[in-house]
Amino acid sequence: MKNRGLADDTLRNYSYRLKVLCKNVNLDSSEQVLSFVANLKGSNQYKESFVKAYTHYARFYKINWNKPHYKIERRLPNVPTTEVIKEFIARASRRYATVFKLLAETGCMPKELHNVTLKDIDFDKGVLSVRGFKGHSSRCFKLKQETLAMLKTYVDLYGNKEPLFPNSKAMLKAWCRLRELLADKLHDVKYRNVRLYDLRHYYATMLYSKTKDILYVMKQLGHKKLETTLVYTQLVNFPSNEYVSATANTIDEARKLIESGFEYVCDVDGVKLFRKLK
Repeated sequence: MKNRGLADDTLRNYSYRLKVLCKNVNLDSSEQVLSFVANLKGSNQYKESFVKAYTHYARFYKINWNKPHYKIERRLPNVPTTEVIKEFIARASRRYATVFKLLAETGCMPKELHNVTLKDIDFDKGVLSVRGFKGHSSRCFKLKQETLAMLKTYVDLYGNKEPLFPNSKAMLKAWCRLRELLADKLHDVKYRNVRLYDLRHYYATMLYSKTKDILYVMKQLGHKKLETTLVYTQLVNFPSNEYVSATANTIDEARKLIESGFEYVCDVDGVKLFRKLK
């Protein structure tokens, strides 16, 4: 499987599934495997993971395997609010505040951020390049000035050696620890329901809400199939329909509003009106 290009994480997962099967059935009996998987307590996605692992085993040992198909129902992703994400970033350590900020602003996967090197950062243009992981396309992101400043400080403090960013396990561990801390300190259990991967869902939903361009969202997420991205069109009502308004009398004022996320609406008596979702 490694020679066929499967990722190390995938190999570990398949290895674990095969060990579970081996403890309970004879791996050379596909009928026993079929019965065991069918009676597993868990979702169809969980059962399908055993099917995928055993399929590789059966292929290698040339075992006749009538592969079952478990229909996986795609659930709507959990999307935290902007306020919740800001709370996570504000309470995180200096190192992980930058990590979580980048994940929320780019929607890249933790593994993708871990693989970023100094060569992938153009500080002059404020652009971060990300190499795709697990079949995703590579892509570039224009960072906000605030995020770019955080990244510069991060590199000054932690960028003396590669890898520049922690691995995905370290990110997840830091996130879970922070999640529990927030839930206890703020006496709000909703923080325990926010996963690290939800930062990617947040990015995708907010991007579609602002652009209404599903193909652009697909490109920015690195998806190869449009069906994978379409789920975010069901969440466009996630942000409230309430807006913050602002006015601009000069080009400089208008530019600053646009850089802050405001969108132009119209002109009234020579004054430019802008708005931004709360």
